Amino acid sequence: MNIPIDSQKNKVEKGRLYLVATPIGNMADITLRALKTLEECDFVAAEDTRNTGKLLAYYDIHRPLFAYHEHNKRTAGEKIAERLLAGESCALVTDAGMPGISDPGFDLVCLCREKGIGYTVVPGPCAAVTALVLSGMAEKEFAFVGFLSGSDREKKEKLEALSSEKRPLILYEAPHRLTDTLTLMRESFAERKIAFCRELTKINEEVAQMTLEEALSFYQEREPRGEYVLIVEGAPDEACFWAEMDVPSHVAFYQQQGMSKMDAMKAAARDRGCSKNEIYKQMIDG
Repeated sequence: MNIPIDSQKNKVEKGRLYLVATPIGNMADITLRALKTLEECDFVAAEDTRNTGKLLAYYDIHRPLFAYHEHNKRTAGEKIAERLLAGESCALVTDAGMPGISDPGFDLVCLCREKGIGYTVVPGPCAAVTALVLSGMAEKEFAFVGFLSGSDREKKEKLEALSSEKRPLILYEAPHRLTDTLTLMRESFAERKIAFCRELTKINEEVAQMTLEEALSFYQEREPRGEYVLIVEGAPDEACFWAEMDVPSHVAFYQQQGMSKMDAMKAAARDRGCSKNEIYKQMIDG
């Protein structure tokens, strides 16, 4: 295809890796430079070759595809590096958006740095930033979390560590894990606002904002569909104050104001967004 772009300034170099951002939903959301890079690189490394194949076909781009994903990143990464060192150029793409964020693109960048292979980014769509702006909760700063990994216990520990973060949080979540994640969030974040963004840039784009309590009730009654970008309101100043105290000190704070131990534990549980039993357990352990 004839792409109207300065060929000399945007020439694809041999032996170089290009991390190319692709549309997150609307096929028209791709840059001229991205199209030129995909067309001129020797091969395209893709998280899902079928998905990327459709994108290339849509723009009449014919380049060999090479599978590179979470399950083969070690061996596939070495093969890509070998080809780059041999003088080939490679465009790395993810299923949607910017590679290197919440996907194995990061590992390939590390490998290139280790082997002295040149690489660059061809910027474009990003689901996290798109959702943040759509949510109406965008501020001067935000904290990107991505997918929560590990066991429920590990996720809970991660959320507890984030409970005093004042900046809005951006997370990704799959539909089959959404209600479990909301339950953990409710325990750690108490009653905060959360925005649910899905089908971004598509005809059926959805953005819904509610409290965590409302969200948990809503999705317990309705089956979540598609992957979500979640924007969680930052911690209020009061939450940050409590986060600096351990649980025994928190309970003692209320007891010093005349509350019984039982009422003080209830108040501490309310402040921390957890159950009274959890406060009791931490009092025993602590």
